[in-house]
Amino acid sequence: MVDPRLVPLRDLFASYARPAGPAGSGGPGVPGEVRSIAVVGNAPMVPSPARAATIDGCDLVLRTNSFVLDQPGGDPVAGRRTSVVLWGRMVRATPSSFADYPSRLYVLLEPMRMFHRPEVWPGSWPADLGLVVARNDAVAVPLLEELGVPWREEGIAPTTGTTAAWLARVLFPEAQVHLTGLSYVADPSPERWDYQSGARGRIGPEHRISAEGALLQRWWKDGQVRFWPTDSEEEAA
Repeated sequence: MVDPRLVPLRDLFASYARPAGPAGSGGPGVPGEVRSIAVVGNAPMVPSPARAATIDGCDLVLRTNSFVLDQPGGDPVAGRRTSVVLWGRMVRATPSSFADYPSRLYVLLEPMRMFHRPEVWPGSWPADLGLVVARNDAVAVPLLEELGVPWREEGIAPTTGTTAAWLARVLFPEAQVHLTGLSYVADPSPERWDYQSGARGRIGPEHRISAEGALLQRWWKDGQVRFWPTDSEEEAA
């Protein structure tokens, strides 16, 4: 059962779903029905027609932070559809970040506001951008509790990628969830963030990547999600 505090967010997500039939089939579906979800992170990925087709064939496509969409005539890597964007205030915007923004749902994640991080308004945002803010008490806190980390004492916040994956599972427990672009599933101790856009960045001290990688691996091994590695053209067995 979905937490009542998250029902409005679930309904918003569902309203942006494109009926795509059975996962990856591209066939007809029921408007607002969410049976398949792609959660796409920012890590560099090798080209994969199968991965790109699976992403674009899902009812909902969730992307995070500095994402990059496939372009006409380019290699198929991460697909071209975006239903929901989950991002933070200080994200590095890419040309894909706000392209066609009126057609997407933008969900702002602010777990560090629990630790008094000040509000900022980046100049990269469109002036008329509409957004909703995820409730920390209903999203960040239960995820941190599931991670089993001392978040209150150490000022810990979950990454956007893990939050997106958690929301996909919690909001739509019956849906098939495909994860990709999350490098720390295979490597739970990265030294830095590498992005599909070519940029690099430091990993903030507020994150506990090894705990998040272990959680996502457990979901994958238990069959709760399906995983597409960044360095392979095929879905992981």
